Amino acid sequence: MDPIKPPYSFVIVDDEEIDRLTALSIAVKYPLLQISGIYTTAEEALAALQDRPIQIMLLDIDLPGLNGLEFRRLMMEVPVCIFITAYSEHAVEGFELAAFDFIEKPLTSDRFALTMRRVEEYMGLLEKASLFEIGLGGDFVYIKDGHDQIRIKFHEILYLEALRDYSKIVTLHKVYCVTSNLGNLLKEKPFESFVRIHRSYAVQQNFIQKITPKTVFVNDVELPIGRSYKALVKKMG
Repeated sequence: MDPIKPPYSFVIVDDEEIDRLTALSIAVKYPLLQISGIYTTAEEALAALQDRPIQIMLLDIDLPGLNGLEFRRLMMEVPVCIFITAYSEHAVEGFELAAFDFIEKPLTSDRFALTMRRVEEYMGLLEKASLFEIGLGGDFVYIKDGHDQIRIKFHEILYLEALRDYSKIVTLHKVYCVTSNLGNLLKEKPFESFVRIHRSYAVQQNFIQKITPKTVFVNDVELPIGRSYKALVKKMG
């Protein structure tokens, strides 16, 4: 799989001219972003992007015709989808469509800066991502990092985080990214000690510090509990 390197191609889809210009004026300040198109409707964007790979979408939800959520369903191959909208009630459905972030209008430079820091970290992980291999005896995971091979002990892994077709392996000391989705990773025998608490997270039970009705604390990191996983998490409490 070819690594994704900056600058990252991005598009803006919004039917409001002021909002389009605001998003553009803020986004162009970031060298890691390269504008690929600005569109007023999802249909216009869909026609223009058929054969043009992009990495980031700044996408309104309330669009005439095909709305932003429907457009996202047709563009799931785009790694980073950032919804910028005045309608916060769509947030849950947006995240179910692998939304990277959900920003309420009006867009501000400070709020966008927070998102860009996360984007830079995420895309950097994807660039370094490589296939993982299970070590002999099931006590280790080997991560290929360029020409190097890093050995990670299973008992040092705090939790796993889903990044669409990738997964983050978060250890006591460092974060790694591998080209295996979370569901497939959890099917591997060495990961049997992990419990899925959310569609995006699985934790090692021995690292759980506290469980609340909505979150799990792992090594001072607060992780959300998904609605469909609450019964399973409750059994661990």
